Amino acid sequence: MDSAREQEIEQQTRAHQRTLTLTLGLTLTVFIAELVGVILTGSLALLVDVGHMLTDVTVLVASTITAVLMRRRPTASKTWGWARLEVITAAAGSTILLLVGGYACIESALRLFGVEEEHVHDIGLMLVFGLIGLSANLVSLVILRSSHKDNLNMHAAFLEVMNDALGSVGVIVAALMVMYLGWTDADALIGGAIALLMIPRAIRLITKSLKVLLEETPHGLDLKAVRKHLARVPGVVAVHDLHASTVATGMTQLSAHIVVNGNLSDGQRAEILRSMQMCLRTHFPVSIDHTTFQIEPEGYEQRYESTMHIHA
Repeated sequence: MDSAREQEIEQQTRAHQRTLTLTLGLTLTVFIAELVGVILTGSLALLVDVGHMLTDVTVLVASTITAVLMRRRPTASKTWGWARLEVITAAAGSTILLLVGGYACIESALRLFGVEEEHVHDIGLMLVFGLIGLSANLVSLVILRSSHKDNLNMHAAFLEVMNDALGSVGVIVAALMVMYLGWTDADALIGGAIALLMIPRAIRLITKSLKVLLEETPHGLDLKAVRKHLARVPGVVAVHDLHASTVATGMTQLSAHIVVNGNLSDGQRAEILRSMQMCLRTHFPVSIDHTTFQIEPEGYEQRYESTMHIHA
């Protein structure tokens, strides 16, 4: 990776760190306020919102730490640095969100079907805390909006705050319905509805994270097409042991064994390498900057296997 690219990544991670720290401070303040609100009002919708906030705080703390660690350079023991940590953070945060959503659905059903006789104690306070939460979430969304597509870490943080904003809207709507319509079950119903909306989003983010952790082929990259393009490079006879995966957002890697004509010079082999690297950086929808090619002269594999059999 060239120095210009390294500087760009360094500037981006510094910006992410500042953004996440600011958002974390705001979210933590509102979380404490809403937690007091749950104790005072007994609102399920507000409880779901606090669950959102707890998830937000957890993810934002982890995301901020991740943004700091991702600035560290690779070492002999961590050759990719801490880049993979962003994926682990996203998976952990979305798992917490999924658990909160499941709990809220169960609690909503218990209240709606009369298993638990729990109602809101103070509708006015519930409305106030809903408005405070929504205001804070909107400010956080504005802060995160410009960078939420940069990587999974930032996307997870943005998704958490967006879901929490939805929760705050639900709290406000439930409070207004109880206040003006007298429908006390509105709190439990809307709390459950918000929880149901949380679950699919959490599952999608978990799925994306697992695909990276399982080292699946990067989305949008057709390995069959890659194999055909590499095989067309002059001097290449065959391509085998082709693998591609994602280390972290914007960091894809590919490795392959390239069989070439046995009579090629070192200069010709170097030209083959250059051609393949350029092809993978520019030709496909997913740009691959990290490539590892093993150049094998024709007949190398058969000779190697023959030697192995003799020594065995």
